[in-house]
Amino acid sequence: MPPENRTRILVVEDDAAILVGLREKLILEGFEVVTAEDGEAAQDRLGAEPPDLMILDLMLPRLDGLSVLRWLRRRNATLPVLILSARGREEEKVAGLKAGADDYLVKPFGLDELLARVEALLRRARGPEEAVTFGEIRVDPARKKVTRKGAEVILSRKELDLLVYLVKNRDRVVSREDILDRVWGHFASSADRAVDYHILNLRKKLEPDPGTPRHILTRHGLGYQLVS
Repeated sequence: MPPENRTRILVVEDDAAILVGLREKLILEGFEVVTAEDGEAAQDRLGAEPPDLMILDLMLPRLDGLSVLRWLRRRNATLPVLILSARGREEEKVAGLKAGADDYLVKPFGLDELLARVEALLRRARGPEEAVTFGEIRVDPARKKVTRKGAEVILSRKELDLLVYLVKNRDRVVSREDILDRVWGHFASSADRAVDYHILNLRKKLEPDPGTPRHILTRHGLGYQLVS
């Protein structure tokens, strides 16, 4: 891929070992990577040449990650931001998301999982995708229209939001927590049953045999996966 067309990612991390590992992985995957080791340096990088996505640690010297994020959101409301943090409590995740993060990954993490989240954020940032077809089903996110064998399928708003989220993350396993955060907008574990209920409804409306789904699959102990 020509350098001028590469996606630029800003990695803000003060742990040298993590920073090197992230940089090497992202470069290997074809991204252009710029780095900062403290919050003030992150502001300088963002002001000089905005990246396509930022990976942001919260525990930073000179200026903490949440302060950097709030500063960014006053200037740029759409830049995708993935928070990295050793703080994994629900209230800390909620604070990060309310400050403007698009996703939150708790340390320690796997590089493959981080890459999958980066790619998902970049897909969403590019706007509505073109229509996607899998089996007898066609999903058009831009028109908010779903058809099966050419006939329109009527979905509730939440069913449609859930299906579009699965489509945008197709072939990736997404956890209930991810779904609750992105589709319902919160982490409440009491809503797990709501996710299951809407998945069941989607299967009834879209799968030839809802009892043996071919596309909207359960990955036990992990979450759900739309197989395209």
